[in-house]
Amino acid sequence: MSKILVIDDEAWLREMIRLALAQHGFEVIEAGDSPEGISMAREHLPDLVLCDVNMDKAGAGYTTLARLREDPATAAIPFILMTGLADAAGMRHGMALGADDYLPKPFKIDELYAAVEARLRKVRTVREEAERKLSHLRNQISFMLPHEMRTPLNGIISNAELLATSEELPLPASEIAIMGREISQSGLRLERLIENFLAYAQIELLAVDPQGVNSLREARIYNPGVIARDVARNLADHAGRMADLVVEVMDLPLGIAEEYFKKIVTELVQNALKYSEPGTPVRVRLALSPGELEFSVRDAGRGFSAEQMKRIGAYVQFERKMQDVEGLGLGLTIARKLVELHGGALTIESGQGTGSTVTVKLPLAKKN
Repeated sequence: MSKILVIDDEAWLREMIRLALAQHGFEVIEAGDSPEGISMAREHLPDLVLCDVNMDKAGAGYTTLARLREDPATAAIPFILMTGLADAAGMRHGMALGADDYLPKPFKIDELYAAVEARLRKVRTVREEAERKLSHLRNQISFMLPHEMRTPLNGIISNAELLATSEELPLPASEIAIMGREISQSGLRLERLIENFLAYAQIELLAVDPQGVNSLREARIYNPGVIARDVARNLADHAGRMADLVVEVMDLPLGIAEEYFKKIVTELVQNALKYSEPGTPVRVRLALSPGELEFSVRDAGRGFSAEQMKRIGAYVQFERKMQDVEGLGLGLTIARKLVELHGGALTIESGQGTGSTVTVKLPLAKKN
């Protein structure tokens, strides 16, 4: 049984709504003003809130909505504003605060029920999609994670065991240094593997939350060129390929958080360095195109075949037996999903033996 909280200072209206919704099998709880409504929402965590815009004071419904959206426990509860003054400015203000719908007063019983049912149906759809994605994610993780974690763990354990027994058979300092580097590299590989699993899971769940997607797009960065250049240089330096890196960037405001833009740049540049030979160029470019910013990474590596291009996905690695490449192939998919969540697109141009160019197009940040 769905629980609905009705917040209104008119007792007769609350009673009418309670009786009407009870006939359709809903449990209804009531509050007579904004403070009581906020308190009851936090205590009972209803499936839906119906709230009057103007109660003890004008705009009290907006205050209620804002307070509930600020609290993680109540932020996702569907919220319908009821008002007898449904002007365009008020509706825009309510929607900006996170209202899901407006119900103009006076309303008929069938209009009330239709509005309530529409919001709850949407919540059920989102929840079912999230559960489906979680189930798919569990299956993929249970299939792939044990194998992928075993490789770096074996490197850590085997080298650690050799070091632990070195008292009986002393090892040269040079060999100890090599083992230490292998342990460090395996640890870093394991850390990145876990980070990418968590990032992928977070993105999959975020994709079915419209409010979360809208919040993502409200973020701003004003120096994407500087960020892309610094990330690319750090990665090239770590790979010993600074001489191969060619960077051409510019700065314009983008509607994306810095951490997500860094993640996109990191995955694309890292792949280019990983799949191309030292001594061949890796070109990083950030330039303006009509209404958007275009970020591209080009390498002269082995590239993808047409068949491999079709199979690019979260848990696909190509030619694993021919070339031992760490990771799950998650990086490219994480970058693509982040780009799409921000209203952009990611494309790949590639051919075997001719290298690859990955291009990301992201919309420029809108002026506030």
